[in-house]
Amino acid sequence: MVKENEVPTSLEWRVNMPDGSSRILTPESRQTSKFISRLQGLVMGIVLNIRGFLDKAWSLAINEPKKVVHCFKVGLALSLVSVFYYMRPLYDGVGGNAMWAVMTVVVVFEYTVGSTLSKCVNRAIGTCLAGSLGIGVHWVASHAGDKFEPVILQASVFLLAAAATFSRFIPTIKARFDYGAMIFILTFSLVSVSGYRVDKLVELAHERISTIAIGTSICVFITMILCPVWAGTELHHLISNNLEKLADSLEAENFRVVGSKNVHEKDSSKRLQGYKCVLYSKAAEETMANFARWEPAHGKFSFRHPWKQYLKIGASMRSCAYCIETLHGGINSNSETPEFLKKPFNDACMRLGTSSSKVLKELSSMIKTMKNSTKLDILVDEMNSSVEGLQKALKTFPIHQHIPTPDPATAEVPSGTEEPSVTPTILLLMEIVQMATLTSLFVEIASRIEGIVEEVKELATQAEFRDESSKKSKQTQTNPNEKDGNKHEVTMKTLQKV
Repeated sequence: MVKENEVPTSLEWRVNMPDGSSRILTPESRQTSKFISRLQGLVMGIVLNIRGFLDKAWSLAINEPKKVVHCFKVGLALSLVSVFYYMRPLYDGVGGNAMWAVMTVVVVFEYTVGSTLSKCVNRAIGTCLAGSLGIGVHWVASHAGDKFEPVILQASVFLLAAAATFSRFIPTIKARFDYGAMIFILTFSLVSVSGYRVDKLVELAHERISTIAIGTSICVFITMILCPVWAGTELHHLISNNLEKLADSLEAENFRVVGSKNVHEKDSSKRLQGYKCVLYSKAAEETMANFARWEPAHGKFSFRHPWKQYLKIGASMRSCAYCIETLHGGINSNSETPEFLKKPFNDACMRLGTSSSKVLKELSSMIKTMKNSTKLDILVDEMNSSVEGLQKALKTFPIHQHIPTPDPATAEVPSGTEEPSVTPTILLLMEIVQMATLTSLFVEIASRIEGIVEEVKELATQAEFRDESSKKSKQTQTNPNEKDGNKHEVTMKTLQKV
């Protein structure tokens, strides 16, 4: 009941029940408002997700415009191959199987030139080989009689499909001809099975081969002419960039060991993640090296460029990156090392880390320019001398000065009690061992960098890198002639004046 002096704030509806009680009816507007608010939240969530997806797609398109160009290339290839399906003369010329050309473009067209060529060659070889074998098996089966024809066809499908499937497990075939083996199984099965009911089997095989030839030729033409993306070039840039990232990570770890504050935290955190890129790039390197073997000569790279050597360089870099990762974990677990332990090794660690990063950066520039470096041997000698200096610092470190010697008078203690000076001594020894481990990791990193140097030198020998000294000598040979000519002209002018 509402009091006389009280003003009702809202309207209430009451229903008198037969038993004398009353029930308040809640208005449906509250339920409707809750439903509408939930619906609005759901719609806003979907809109925000779509907006986030579009922002990521836009940033990807801005950062990697080559992928956007690749999308347009695929659309252009499909548009060109669709002409064979829409135009009646071309449609009749391929026998109504123009859809196979469209499917070929969809399956074969890849991002890089090497991957597209690999799939095109595999598809062409697999189709031709399977088609010819299918026709031959069909000819043998047709001359064997009606009773033995299905038996011969089924036996040939079983044996050849099993053999082709087993070949896909062989590493050399799986690396380069896995797609061709799969196409061989598909084509041979189609030709053998359809040949039992189709009379014009040769025409069917000819139309299929012609449509695949049309699709593969269009893919090869577009991927090599319009803004080509070479797998070899991508591998070349990946290795050189990984060397730079490895050098930046080593330099950042060096500052953390020494405890220097010359590097900002944001910059150092970004540079520390460089070695992880090296660790996770094995699959990308192997894929690019496999596709680069299919590519023709382009730019600075010849047809027989030593792409396998890049894999050896990548393996050497990963072995060095594992040491840097161990160093990173050791620094994180040893962040409170006393200053008196760090001070004897600061200069030696700083010199070794700086010289090692310089060697890696010089190797990166050497691969980028494909020129032999005249500074590399000097930088390696500096790194080795820094290693010797750090080893001397480890040998001459006065451990006995920092470890307290126990007092003989207080050495005997009652049983059941702990000696108070044992725990600090053990902790100090553990810190010394950890610091020695970190410094020895620098020595191990330097030795693994020498392995990278040897692999890069081998690449320079196989790829025939140019010498910087030869280019300078050519410039010096041309300049003296110009100077002599200028002097001769000056002397002639002076003689004329006289």
